[in-house]
Amino acid sequence: MTSSSTARRSRWRAGRRSSSVRRFTIAPERIRSGRVLFDRDESRHLARVLRLRSGDTVLAADGAGHEYTVRLETVGDEATGTVLGVSTNEHESPIRITLVQAVPKGDKMESIVRASTELGVTRVVPALTARTIVALDPSRWRERARRWQRIAKEAAKQCGRAVVPAVDVPRALDQGLELAEAADVRLCLWEGVAHVAAGGQGGGEARSLGTTLAASLPPALPAGSHICLLIGPEGGLTLEEVEAARARGWTIVGAGPRILRTETAGPAIIAVLQARYGDLGAAG
Repeated sequence: MTSSSTARRSRWRAGRRSSSVRRFTIAPERIRSGRVLFDRDESRHLARVLRLRSGDTVLAADGAGHEYTVRLETVGDEATGTVLGVSTNEHESPIRITLVQAVPKGDKMESIVRASTELGVTRVVPALTARTIVALDPSRWRERARRWQRIAKEAAKQCGRAVVPAVDVPRALDQGLELAEAADVRLCLWEGVAHVAAGGQGGGEARSLGTTLAASLPPALPAGSHICLLIGPEGGLTLEEVEAARARGWTIVGAGPRILRTETAGPAIIAVLQARYGDLGAAG
């Protein structure tokens, strides 16, 4: 390769970098009278990581569906900018999905929150079940929830969402079930679904992912419909917990012939729901 062609490639790459617009997430209260005040974390990222300068343009999402085009005025410990325009972000699914996820051990919840955010989930409700292994005091759970919320924020920024999913502080499973009472569709994933169908009261029908799960779902849902999905921990939900969910109107479903890990199950079912009712596979 000649030196001239190398130089042309270098200029082309530099041009691509300079033309890309950076995305940030900012709290709505930090946008006032056409001015934007970035928090310290975002300010440091602007200045030290991206090395942006006054006059550069960025996109700032307020986490509630609005995206602002901002021209940077000052870049430092507390960066500021001027709003050039605002738009309603259209990268949101027409359906709302709440994931009630039993807290798994280790850092699996981080992966679940990240993947679910990318797939368009609206809310994540960590639940404490009979087989939840992790045991923390309330202050530690609040700390964990703040970390998961930061991960959701970063994932939303990365995938171009202007809406950041809410991540709740972990609560008892019974409280998580109550949250779904107004939902249009409630699905409880359980690997022991055949046992419920055979021995549970009410004559429940066994359903499996991709065949009878699809058949059990409505053929269509209107825009704005709310779906709640319940996923158990590593050891699964107990029969008592599943029966409690069914008594509250949840549909008990299986995931087919293979048992999914708890960190796989939620994102997998969310993807199925988005493909059927939402925007997965839709034109960008």
